[in-house]
Amino acid sequence: MEQAPDTRSTGEHALLVLPGRGTGRSARAVQHHLVPATTPAIEWAQSRYGTGLEHPDELPPGAPHTTLERTFCFVDLSGFTGYTREYGPHEAVRLLEEFRSITRSSAAQRGVRVAKWLGDGAMLVSSEAGPAVALGAHLVAHYADTEIAIRVGLASGEALLFEGDDYIGEPVNLAAKLCAAANPREILADVDTGDLPDWVEVAGDVELEIRNMGRIGGILRLHPAA
Repeated sequence: MEQAPDTRSTGEHALLVLPGRGTGRSARAVQHHLVPATTPAIEWAQSRYGTGLEHPDELPPGAPHTTLERTFCFVDLSGFTGYTREYGPHEAVRLLEEFRSITRSSAAQRGVRVAKWLGDGAMLVSSEAGPAVALGAHLVAHYADTEIAIRVGLASGEALLFEGDDYIGEPVNLAAKLCAAANPREILADVDTGDLPDWVEVAGDVELEIRNMGRIGGILRLHPAA
């Protein structure tokens, strides 16, 4: 009989152990995969009222919600409209498929979750800033020598998990607006420098006027090390 995977907690992530085929302990091949230890479904379940078994009359009005510390990352394919105009819709679809495949693969390897696709961009969520920064830098580096450039915006802070699959709060808005403000092949991040991977460099910091948020200083300009 095939054994079910065993999931064990290791802090921020869960360790998924997949038993291999074999008859003895020494013959068993084991693969280890890091997967996020928390997902919107888990967080939503943990925010429930009581045991979840209450009679309807015992439940309080309104939906449950929970506030979480997260890092939000927005990435965007800069120049996608012009690329589509020049090369046509079929080539544009191929480019989008490649972008989503690379983003999905890198996110899975780093324990970052793709929260939603945004046409020629994406919103990602991480329980730690470092992996989110690494993901953004990975994408910038991947497209560095192509006609397409990636723009990235990141911000960390508290956000409200709404209806189990959406996040609301200042860091979400800031990350999205930093992505929109970034130049092609640039990462703008409101994160702690201590969270940066050693292969990502700080090119300086900027002060930006963010619509509906005012003037915000100390925004890091990041790029992958040469």
